[in-house]
Amino acid sequence: MEDSKRRPKLPMKQILTLAICRIAEPIALTSVFPYLPEMIESFNVPKNNVAKWAGIASASFSLSQAVTGILWGRASDRWGRKPTILLAVICAMFSSLLFGFSNSLAMAIVARSLAGATNGNVGTYRTVVAEMIPEKELQPRAFSIMPLVFTMGSIFGPALGGALANPAANYPSIFGNSAFFKRYPYALPNIALSVIFMIGLTTGTLFLKESLESKKHNRDYGRVLGRSLVQAFGRAKSKVMRHADSETTPLLKNSRSSLSTGGCDDMTQSHPQTKRESPPTYRELFTRQTSLNLIAYTFLALHAVAYDQLLPIFLHYPPQENRSSNPNVHLPFKFSGGFGLNAERIGLIYALYGICGMSIQFLIFPAVARRFGVLNSLKLTCVLFPISYLLTPFSVLLPTPLTQQIVIFLILLLKCWAVIFAFPCMGILLTNSAVSLRVLGTLNGVATSISAVGRAIGPAIEGWTFSVGLNHGYVILPWWTLSAIAALGAIPVWYLVEMEGFATDDNADPENDDPVTSESRPDTNEAEGQSRAIAIQRRHSEFNGFATDESGMLVQPGSVNAVESPLAMHFSSPMGIRRRETS
Repeated sequence: MEDSKRRPKLPMKQILTLAICRIAEPIALTSVFPYLPEMIESFNVPKNNVAKWAGIASASFSLSQAVTGILWGRASDRWGRKPTILLAVICAMFSSLLFGFSNSLAMAIVARSLAGATNGNVGTYRTVVAEMIPEKELQPRAFSIMPLVFTMGSIFGPALGGALANPAANYPSIFGNSAFFKRYPYALPNIALSVIFMIGLTTGTLFLKESLESKKHNRDYGRVLGRSLVQAFGRAKSKVMRHADSETTPLLKNSRSSLSTGGCDDMTQSHPQTKRESPPTYRELFTRQTSLNLIAYTFLALHAVAYDQLLPIFLHYPPQENRSSNPNVHLPFKFSGGFGLNAERIGLIYALYGICGMSIQFLIFPAVARRFGVLNSLKLTCVLFPISYLLTPFSVLLPTPLTQQIVIFLILLLKCWAVIFAFPCMGILLTNSAVSLRVLGTLNGVATSISAVGRAIGPAIEGWTFSVGLNHGYVILPWWTLSAIAALGAIPVWYLVEMEGFATDDNADPENDDPVTSESRPDTNEAEGQSRAIAIQRRHSEFNGFATDESGMLVQPGSVNAVESPLAMHFSSPMGIRRRETS
């Protein structure tokens, strides 16, 4: 019974707050998928060049993200995770509005570039999760939450974009006489998005905790206001009003109450001054395992995002007529055409795809990752990606539109299974490959930037190959190119090692680690700092060619009985290092 009370648990309140801050960004990203081909066509772009310009728009987003990703990571390491997240939310909201009011192709590309530059905080979210939940047994569930939020956004986003795009044409009885929506046909989805962004901004300001160690004890005026508002609403709902003297009694009995109510004592409470740490070095960031993780993550982002960007164009492109009697068709490889679906139908397919993805992420992924391991789960996805890409173009050869849509949805489910497992697994492996918690913000910023290069290259290549393939009658060209890239990107995965990660005191309660409501606890902080120091020194010893044996002593890997998964290091001797004798 005592062990169950001491088991680490997820800080669900903070995770929910972080999810509300995060949800608007995937909605903004995926809401453009259904109407992006129509939007580009409205700029008088020929149908055969729509894919190329859609790829350029996506590439501009990712290139801007690559340029600013490291800057966002550095900013979060210096100024804190919370202010970085909130600033990014504000910038993303304005860039989405600018995209919705675009009336030319150049303006749309500039807006997508700005959106990419302000969307470099994906690594910051991952860092916050890693800092809140360092326990390895909780990581499969914890690291699936932000991708789950993305999946939920991918459900609502395409449905929102498909339903609200071009309202004057789709809902003439309501918006048919609106000159505003005739001039800006794609503004309505982004206006609705701004409301969601404001909800995330308000929630984060009032309730999100700072997770950066050097900033987490600073006074947070936003959370003080949030606590006051919660207490004010609680008092308003109370049936019995308290007397003024009874309300002040807890303040006299317990100084903690003054902290929870945001009293003046909180202004004067001192916390130990944290010495500013030097920025992490390249040697700390780019270890062998970290570099392999970054390469694999870049390839994953390249082909997974390119597929998601290209599929709506494929679904929207008109079908090839008279394929059976067309002299330019030579099955099974030479054929052309798409599905000819409108934005509303594409939005429905993506919404169903997102619902299935959310179910897989929430119900299946944590159990499978715990049962078979994160690395083994990632290796399985490396097989599924090329297969799903190879099968995609052949779905248009089926005889009826209904069978075509059923089969493409089944292929989407196969790809969905792979992508739902791949990104959380990569996040866990990348986080656990870091040499210390100190470098996580910068490391995830580097991962965002480097993977953004892949997300820029992928859509650009696929948009170009789609246009070339259509011009020559080979619609399989972009999909088989993706399959080859996915197979190439799987190679580094087989060289990855599942590292131990970071652990904290099992008695620590993440929900109560609150600078607004908690008194300083020197003994707990000292124990936590010692635990982290041990973890950092242990991890440095791994990269210097040592591992630990069952007793915690260091041995050389490759010697007899050397273990792959290091245990907690101890300091029973001045050096704490010995080599195990070989027989």
